[in-house]
Amino acid sequence: MTDENPLNLKQLTALDEPPATESARSTMSAAKDESNTIQDLEAVYDIPVQVSAVLGKATMEVNQLLKLGRGAVVELDRKVGEAIDIYVNNRLVARGEVVVVEDRLGVTMTEIVKGDRASG
Repeated sequence: MTDENPLNLKQLTALDEPPATESARSTMSAAKDESNTIQDLEAVYDIPVQVSAVLGKATMEVNQLLKLGRGAVVELDRKVGEAIDIYVNNRLVARGEVVVVEDRLGVTMTEIVKGDRASG
């Protein structure tokens, strides 16, 4: 018995699978996009960046600076409890608070700074 249009295994498998709905297609597409994004980001994971936490700033003349000695207090432009600025590669990216981690100082981020407000 010969058939003019024999079915191969791939065609039989495709016939057994239910057709994908639009929702399923978009979910599969989103999963592929997310996977691609994660793979793309992995390329930058090992790039070092400089992170700085600025408690405050002060302006003074050189002669005042030269007079400073051990135990001198320099008044900063921030109040106690006010958020500190967090810079990544000299760009303001967040604000936070100083915390103590064991015997070291640390910073916890309390606000992410976006867009135009980040230029500082």
